[in-house]
Amino acid sequence: MSKPSERLQDLNLTLPTVAKPVGAYVPAVRHNDTLLLSGQIPLQDGQLAYTGKVGGPTGRTLEEAQAAARLCALNAVAVGADSAGGIDNLTRVLKVVVYVASNDGFTEPHRVANGASDLLADIFGEAGQHARAAVGVAVLPLDATVEVDVTFALAN
Repeated sequence: MSKPSERLQDLNLTLPTVAKPVGAYVPAVRHNDTLLLSGQIPLQDGQLAYTGKVGGPTGRTLEEAQAAARLCALNAVAVGADSAGGIDNLTRVLKVVVYVASNDGFTEPHRVANGASDLLADIFGEAGQHARAAVGVAVLPLDATVEVDVTFALAN
């Protein structure tokens, strides 16, 4: 079985630089063998890549929202790896919560969340299978389309 660092390479992915918090919080908190992350928004090269709500005639498409969720998850892995001393010290994805800024009538936040879940499974294999919640919300910080919150188990 390959390590997450090897899978990243196989997927031709590079972990982004960890963004500085946009509020009064820290990116991650370690408690024993658990790492709880602050929510990650779809930042790419320091810029918000996806804004606005999903659904409706003027909203983001499902595919765009899934790409935003994937980017949020990649940012979460970067924060986790940075906090744990390397990606291979993240031994399991425990829980993922995906918040989706949704227009009235959009009832598929669970499908948006698959963008994050699929990436985590690609990187961590079986250890990437996780409990999850997908929640439609009225608005997210900075008008982000998606925010992803991840909890990891750590190597002792």
